[in-house]
Amino acid sequence: MPSLPELGIYFALLLFIVGMLGVMLRKNIIFMMLSVEVMLNAANLAFISASSMTNTIDGQVIMFFVMAVAACEAGVGLALIVSLYREKSTLEIDDLRMLRG
Repeated sequence: MPSLPELGIYFALLLFIVGMLGVMLRKNIIFMMLSVEVMLNAANLAFISASSMTNTIDGQVIMFFVMAVAACEAGVGLALIVSLYREKSTLEIDDLRMLRG
């Protein structure tokens, strides 16, 4: 039977795949951004699980940096999404492909 950190790694892999599928299959830019956040949380879980398996705190330190990057990415991304919505009145990625002039 796998240990708890190994199960955490497997669950992180599953979460990452779900997030990747969300980015590839969704058409709404907000849902795509949420899927990227799921992928970042999967990376955090993998870092924590690997840190637990090796009895070091390196993974926990890296996790805090990833959380900070995710927070910055969410803030900038949401600001860009609001700007795009005000400009184009839609958040569908197919309608936003034509961003020329």
